[in-house]
Amino acid sequence: MTVIGIVGLPGSGKSEAANVAAEMGVPVVTMGDVIREECRDRGLDPAADHGTVAKALREENGPAAIAERSLPIIEDALDDHDTVLVDGLRSDVEAEAFASAFGDDFLLVEVDAPFELRAERLDLRGRDASAADGGESLEDRDERELGFGMGEAMEMADVTIENTETLAAFQRTVRTLLRDGPEAVDG
Repeated sequence: MTVIGIVGLPGSGKSEAANVAAEMGVPVVTMGDVIREECRDRGLDPAADHGTVAKALREENGPAAIAERSLPIIEDALDDHDTVLVDGLRSDVEAEAFASAFGDDFLLVEVDAPFELRAERLDLRGRDASAADGGESLEDRDERELGFGMGEAMEMADVTIENTETLAAFQRTVRTLLRDGPEAVDG
């Protein structure tokens, strides 16, 4: 059994890593889906209110709230699969919650990319509302994410994947990680 947690700033490639895992038949648990569902439950727009609701969940239920809501989903996926990828850890507290739940079977992977490249990717993706459209600027998103403890989580990573090359190169690296383990990509 292996639970792979993905951590990285917005636009770094976390969702693309999750897409590769899904294509390989690895179940993906997206922590952002927990937040988007809560947005809808509260009658809010997930594109515009994602950050506000994420912060509220943590304030209302503690800093590990989103990880704790994800645990049963991960455990269900492990009933039928040897590996599960968890997309979108946001803090050291969340990483520690997964490490506590899964022990040595938890692998934390950081996906890293420079600010300018991340901004380009987010603009092309078009999923998130920009500051001009009532959402957050990338600078504000980075600040919010780092405020949750993401910097500390990234420092805890067992493996870092630099996502600065082509999409195909990144996909190959993620496939190698999933197929051959962290030793195959940790240079």
